[in-house]
Amino acid sequence: MQSCMPRGIKLFKMGTCHVYDNGRINMQKAQQLFIVSLFGSILFVTKVFFNPPWDNLLIVVQAVLLALAAFFIKTLGATYVGIVGGILASLARPALGPLTFFFTFLFGFLVDITFRIFKVTSHSAEVNRDRTVLAMALNTAVIAFLSYYISTLLFEWLPLDTMWAALMVFLGAGSGISAGYAAAYLWNKYLKNIKAMA
Repeated sequence: MQSCMPRGIKLFKMGTCHVYDNGRINMQKAQQLFIVSLFGSILFVTKVFFNPPWDNLLIVVQAVLLALAAFFIKTLGATYVGIVGGILASLARPALGPLTFFFTFLFGFLVDITFRIFKVTSHSAEVNRDRTVLAMALNTAVIAFLSYYISTLLFEWLPLDTMWAALMVFLGAGSGISAGYAAAYLWNKYLKNIKAMA
């Protein structure tokens, strides 16, 4: 990172620093905060209108956002977005607040964990599409099954049987494949030239 001038007004390109009236703003942290806030807010919108497990209908949108967050912010980016989205969604639905927060946080955390397991990284010019697809298929299948199983045990919204469980895993994995492909495509085609945020 380039050092900031002690006086004056100077704007460096993304990832450096911004000086205004001798006040220093860490642009990298500001960019991270913007990504987390924006993606977390969109995640909140996709969660607040559907109860578990029906919120899995929009799991593709959620998964794409979390994958991109992990690309932009290398350390726990998806987890941070999950926390913000979960807090907002739980405040909007207090009756289901703890459950909503848990699943949203867990989804983000699983994205970060599976990306680490499958060595999905945006440090290079492009992300590996196949690894991204595999990681997203795994974590969306897990979150879809857990969402179905726990919400059914607690609220009996759906029958608890093998057919429904298999359907949720299938839909979750399929959504993850679509989301992984979309996230890798968006990053490699449009977003890779944006300076990565550590």
